[in-house]
Amino acid sequence: MIVFVHGVPETAAIWDKVRAFVDRPSVALMLPGFGCPLPDGFTPEKDAYVDWLVAELDAIGEPIDLVGHDWGAGLTYRVATAFGDRLHSWVADVGNIAHPDYVWHAFAQLWQTPGEGEAFFAGQVTQSAEERGPLYETMGIPADDAVAMAASGDELMGTCILGLYRSATPNPYADWGPWSPTSAPGLIISPSDDPFGDEVLAREVATALGAKFETMPGLGHFWPYQGPQAGAAVLESFWSTLP
Repeated sequence: MIVFVHGVPETAAIWDKVRAFVDRPSVALMLPGFGCPLPDGFTPEKDAYVDWLVAELDAIGEPIDLVGHDWGAGLTYRVATAFGDRLHSWVADVGNIAHPDYVWHAFAQLWQTPGEGEAFFAGQVTQSAEERGPLYETMGIPADDAVAMAASGDELMGTCILGLYRSATPNPYADWGPWSPTSAPGLIISPSDDPFGDEVLAREVATALGAKFETMPGLGHFWPYQGPQAGAAVLESFWSTLP
């Protein structure tokens, strides 16, 4: 079973177009607080999301081909290195965030700053989806998808984003490293136009994890919206090599 995991500030809808080009059984999970309620007692921080994801994989009850984007990629790196017995394979982007030398991008640093992060999301919810959509369009997302993604953002999602990023300082590797080759085969994908990516660091992470590495020319951070057919082709090519 293929399991897709989205990132920030997204919902599982980001995978709809990719899944339409994938001729295999799949499911796209929705992270708690991202377009859905939080479970009782759930604290939105990185290890809680990992525990939640592992429980979801266990409930599926068969080896998983895991695909993660953005924070979904961060969770994928943790599952692949610490809970790899659940996986048949894994694929993730933004490999640089798993590097020991990674420095968070400007948005993340703002969200990690008490007061400033809260003010950012308070301002977001005062704007309509149509007002916020153009920002996502500048990152290569088609207009309709950009507005839909903006519309999914609410106060709860903002709170969860703050919790995630504040639980990952100075970077995910600080708590989750050091890395060694994963038991399940892996692939790190690197869109060439991702402003939040770093191909050099991502390649080093791929080497540390014993994973394959592939660039995605002409695609940006939100490649599942921008180039779903090309993205699906990369995934299918990798899966076709698996035993």
